[in-house]
Amino acid sequence: MLSKTFGSAVYGIDATTITVEVNVLSGTKFFIVGLPDNAVKESQQRVESAIKHCGYYFPRSKTVVNLAPADIRKEGSAYDLPIALGILNATRQIQSQLLDKYIIMGELALDGLLRPIKGVLPIAIEARKAGFKGFILPKENASEAAIVNNLDVIGVQSFKEAIDFLVGKSSLEPLTVDTRDIFFHEQNQFDVDFADVQGQENIKRALEIAAAGGHNIIMIGPPGSGKTMLAKRLPGILPPLTLYEALETTKIHSVAGKLGTNATLIAQRPFRSPHHTISDVALVGGGGVPQPGEISLAHNGILFLDELPEFKRTVLEVMRQPLEEREVHISRARASVRFPASFMLVASMNPSPSGDFLTEDGNHPDSPNDVRRYLRKISGPLLDRIDLHIEVTPVTFEQMTSSRKSESSTVIRERVISARNIQTERFNEVEGVYCNAMMPSQMVKKICEISDGGKALLKTAMDKLGLSARAYDRILKVARTIADLSESQDIKIEHLAEAIQYRSLDREGWMG
Repeated sequence: MLSKTFGSAVYGIDATTITVEVNVLSGTKFFIVGLPDNAVKESQQRVESAIKHCGYYFPRSKTVVNLAPADIRKEGSAYDLPIALGILNATRQIQSQLLDKYIIMGELALDGLLRPIKGVLPIAIEARKAGFKGFILPKENASEAAIVNNLDVIGVQSFKEAIDFLVGKSSLEPLTVDTRDIFFHEQNQFDVDFADVQGQENIKRALEIAAAGGHNIIMIGPPGSGKTMLAKRLPGILPPLTLYEALETTKIHSVAGKLGTNATLIAQRPFRSPHHTISDVALVGGGGVPQPGEISLAHNGILFLDELPEFKRTVLEVMRQPLEEREVHISRARASVRFPASFMLVASMNPSPSGDFLTEDGNHPDSPNDVRRYLRKISGPLLDRIDLHIEVTPVTFEQMTSSRKSESSTVIRERVISARNIQTERFNEVEGVYCNAMMPSQMVKKICEISDGGKALLKTAMDKLGLSARAYDRILKVARTIADLSESQDIKIEHLAEAIQYRSLDREGWMG
């Protein structure tokens, strides 16, 4: 007998419906066709054990399982459940009118229990789009799938529970989640606050500008000056995620298996901080089965690279294209997938190998040549893509013991949101541009017009600092953001002057 169940395959951050056809014929052996990988091929042992454990029999005649369309590669162990149910239906051990109304996915343990799977959210979105009534899946993943409305999400703990539901022996209520309530409740839950940071007012100002315009930023300072502490507080002043951004971010983390059990919608902007030993593939994504890398996991949030010169140069260079295009394309022989990668790059580094700035008296463990060699680990093209370069000096004793209260993240965030609202209105009709940092060069000329006095100031700065055309554009973008924070329609000379001072690494002799 021929039986059909329906599963799904995830490619990139989107899913495709897979028809699981099971046919039991005269003969012997068990076959799985339709470009299955090893994990799918090994399902026979898990399926057979689970079926027998639940009191049913596994057919000893020829059994063919076809995963259609057959020209798309199928990966992972999540096809265990639809294959097992298809076998029971094909051998008439169960009969159900619901099999073709649900997407069914889940990995089987040998005793019939279900283990959680990856990529649940894109599968649920595709199931609703394809017109299925619901989605049967492991209970640990149900909260994630329930983010999608107008879809009956049936979470089951075991193979037996799934069978009982499909044949009508038990009734399971679909899980419902108030997505908007969870989303708005968790949006403002932060563990750290800028109010806890004493001093560093100029650094807070630079981070506020970076957050307001979505600009990349690098902080240069000795160990213990507070670079990491400041970076970790940056998500608290970024504008809250929109519901669309939250869904897109959650999809990426779902595909990568980073959500955890009983997870729902990601409501806060991600903050990713990979170790400097990370590989190229782990950073940008890839592998035999393409998976999102750290730059995609940081989508709509922050990628923090601590001790930037310690990263392998090849790792840093592969970021150059995603920083410009805000997505990464991974090509393989059979397919090409796209992962979004629109993130703010926040980096930190020491000013020299020993960690200190050079002093004028020359009593320093590092020579100027040592420092230049250290800085050359970061290429000029990569630095050009970083809008703000900030020197971070250690906090003085007076600042640490001061009773003066610092501004809270909430107050700073309100100014950032106000500036972003101006940008939203400005780019309302421009597709793919949501903040000043995203402006292409041709738009910079139109949006960032400056006075003759401003042009003279910028010309002097470019001549003295030897700035590239890309750095010129980035100064204008930062100046536009500073003007937005001041609620000024025009870019004034003081806005340009402040933007120019945030190019520390372009300044000759900046380290001393």
